[in-house]
Amino acid sequence: MAIAKAERLMNLALCLLGTRRPLSKRELRGSIEAYLEAGNDESFNRMFERDKDDLRELGLVIETVENLEGETGYLARRDSNRLPPVSLDAEEAAALGLAAKVWQQARLAGAASGALQKLRAGGMPEAGDPYEGQHSAIEPRIPVHEAAFEPLMLACRDRRPVVFEYRKSNAARPEPRQVEPWALECWRGHWYLAGYDRDRGAERVFRLSRITGKVRSRAGKYTAEVPDVVTVRETVASWAGEGGERSALIRLRAGAGYPLRAKATAVREGADGWDELEVPYGHGLDAWLVEFGPDVIVVEPADLRADVVDRLRAVARG
Repeated sequence: MAIAKAERLMNLALCLLGTRRPLSKRELRGSIEAYLEAGNDESFNRMFERDKDDLRELGLVIETVENLEGETGYLARRDSNRLPPVSLDAEEAAALGLAAKVWQQARLAGAASGALQKLRAGGMPEAGDPYEGQHSAIEPRIPVHEAAFEPLMLACRDRRPVVFEYRKSNAARPEPRQVEPWALECWRGHWYLAGYDRDRGAERVFRLSRITGKVRSRAGKYTAEVPDVVTVRETVASWAGEGGERSALIRLRAGAGYPLRAKATAVREGADGWDELEVPYGHGLDAWLVEFGPDVIVVEPADLRADVVDRLRAVARG
């Protein structure tokens, strides 16, 4: 069975690498003997999707585009699948090894380990870790708990539009969103998706913990230009409340709201069990403050206080 699957993957890879135009599922099924032997369309589709994912896990860059007949087609361009010689010194190799330990999520941990194996096979040195002893007690970790992370990560990689249900912080019910995903960013322990919202015709940032149900892929090309990585990261930080040019004065219950305390530019301890904090006032701060519930009171500015009160009332209404 393992030999048959390896042969099937090899044949699929050769078809995708050898074509100059996108090949549809129908054409690929007619070109590969194992697919012709599939019992029905459903069995073939399951087999093909698994094989395509396996090839991508092995590092083959497969593009999903529309062919001349309007069908969804697949191809693997040779220039996208050709790597230059690997040339890393011992310290660079050690840095990559440390980075591979960051991921706790099972799929990404496996992918990071596989990437290191490929680099070593390509000539990356397996020298001793020059940082050994400096990070043995404390190592970086990136937890991923949201079910939406993996399908969105794959959609960002493959440039595939998605649809999901999203509940805003001040909304009682989730709403459907059609999004062209750009990048995922982790900010203050929470994951955010930056992308183009087709319904609103503008870029938006979505917190993954507010995505409900399954993330479903959609066929077709992106309709908006994808910004460079730096721009996307700045957008994520801005929508998450970073980069505020003004300051807000809030009262925070003593012993609570440590993320707010870390962000504060000034903290004055109170004798009544409440502390006063000055925090940067940027887009999204009202939504963040709501998450601390009764532990936070907004003193000023008045517009921020009004926004927080409105959000709390919306949540209370259910």
